[in-house]
Amino acid sequence: MFKNITEAKSFIKENNIQFVDLKLVDLRGRFRHLSIPAERLNEKLMKEGIGFDASNYGYACVEKSDMVFYPDLSTAYEEPFAETPTLSMMANVYAIEEKENTPFVQYPRNVIAAAADYMKEMQIADQMIIAPEYEFSLFDSMRYAIRSNEVSVSLKSMESEWSSDMENSNGYHTLPKSGYHADLPHDICFDLRNEICRLLKDCGIEVKYHHHEVGGSGQMEVEVELCDVKKAADDAMMTRYMIRNAAAREGMTATFLPKPIADEAGNGLHVHMQLRKGGKNLFYKKDAYASLSDEAMYFIGGLLKHIASLSAFLNPSTNSFRRLVPGFEAPVTVGYACANRSAVIRIPAYAKKEDAVRFELRSGDGTCNPYFAFAAILMAGIDGIVNRIDPKDHNWGPFDFNLYDLSKEEKAKLEHLPLHLDGALNALEEDHDYLLKGNVFTEELINNWIALIRNEERQVEKIPHPAEFRLYYDL
Repeated sequence: MFKNITEAKSFIKENNIQFVDLKLVDLRGRFRHLSIPAERLNEKLMKEGIGFDASNYGYACVEKSDMVFYPDLSTAYEEPFAETPTLSMMANVYAIEEKENTPFVQYPRNVIAAAADYMKEMQIADQMIIAPEYEFSLFDSMRYAIRSNEVSVSLKSMESEWSSDMENSNGYHTLPKSGYHADLPHDICFDLRNEICRLLKDCGIEVKYHHHEVGGSGQMEVEVELCDVKKAADDAMMTRYMIRNAAAREGMTATFLPKPIADEAGNGLHVHMQLRKGGKNLFYKKDAYASLSDEAMYFIGGLLKHIASLSAFLNPSTNSFRRLVPGFEAPVTVGYACANRSAVIRIPAYAKKEDAVRFELRSGDGTCNPYFAFAAILMAGIDGIVNRIDPKDHNWGPFDFNLYDLSKEEKAKLEHLPLHLDGALNALEEDHDYLLKGNVFTEELINNWIALIRNEERQVEKIPHPAEFRLYYDL
C-alpha cells in the first residue's frame, strides 16, 4: 500500500487512524499481532524495529530468542474487524547481530523470499506465479469436548440435510456430495462469500470466482488469480484471516480442516503454478502433451519425486490423511494427467492459451504453513529442472484414466502418497537435501518442524476415538 514511511504517516493523518496493528507469522502458520498507537509508526521505529521473544512463536532459538521485527509498509490495509480506525500490516523478523541485524532464517516470510531468490540465482526463472484454490467449510456452530470421560465433536449446519428435522428448517437442504455450484436457496452462504471477496479485494487480493463446493454441509471455495509466489503466501494468510473473521462477524464459524465431516468431500488447497522468464510462460510448448514444455515436465518430475517429503509441509496434520483417501476427488496416486482429478498433479484442459497453460498440485490442504509449503514446492520443482527428472521415466504418467478404478494388482504397481502423517514426517527426515540448497531451509528449521508436528501427532494418538467404542466396547 505504501512505498515509504512518509506515505504511511500521511494516510494515518488523513484517515484519523488511531492504531497500527502489526501481524507476524508463527512457526505453525498462525497470525500473531501487536498493536501500537499510530503516532509511534515513524522513522525511528522503521530503523530500530520492535523487540520480541521469538521462542514463544515456536522457533527453536531459546538461547538467542530476543529478536526484532520491522513493519512491511507495502502490505498495509485498513483493518475491517476493528472498531477503532486501525491500519494493519505484516512484519519481517530479523536476528539481532552486533554489526547489523540479519533476516531470521526460520521466519516463514524470509524462507519464501530465499526460495524465490535461489530460483533467480540458478537462472531457472525470473518469477514463480501461483494461484491457490481455497476450500473451506462454514458451520453455524462447532462444539468439542476432550475430557477424561468425554471425547466428542458436534457441528451445526442449517444447510445440511442433517438439519431437515429441526423446527426452523425451511426444507431447502443440500444433500451429501451434491453441493457443487449449488444455487439459492440451498446456497445460504452466498452473501457471506460475496462479503469475503469484497474484503479480499480491499486488501489487494484478486478473486477469480467463488462458489459452493461438493460438500453438502457448507463446503465453499474461493479461487484467486495467479500472482507472485511471495505475495501468494502473504495472500494465503490474509485469505484465511478474512474468511474466519467474516464468518465470526456473521455468527458462523469457518474452518480449513481437511476432513471435518465423515463421508463428505474434504477441503484441499490446490495450487496452480507457472514459471516465467522474460515475461514468457516457461511451462508452454506448442504441440507437446497438454502444451507443457520440457521445463514443466521436469518441474512435475521434481514434485513427484519428493511428494512424500513434501507432504510433511503440504499435509501437516493427522486430519490431512483422512482426506487423502479414494472416492472424494482427493489424490492418492503419485502421477500427473490432463483433466484428471484422481492424480496428484492435474493439468487443466481448459487452459490452452500460452499465458494460461499451467498445472495444479492437488494434494495440499489448509493446515499448512503457506510460506513453507510454497517454498518447498518451488525447491522440489527446481530440483526436478536441474536434474532433468522426467516423470515418464518413473511411471508417473500421464494417467489419463480414473486411478480409483484400477484393480488391486494395477494399483500395486504405482506409487502412492503416505497413508499417515508419520509416513510423511519419516520421508522428510530422509529426503530434504533439495530443501537445503541455497540456504532456503535449514536443518534446524526442518528438525524443529518435524518435532512440532510429531508432538501434535502424539497428542491426537493418546486420545481414545469414539469409533473405537463402537468397534471394540463389547469385546
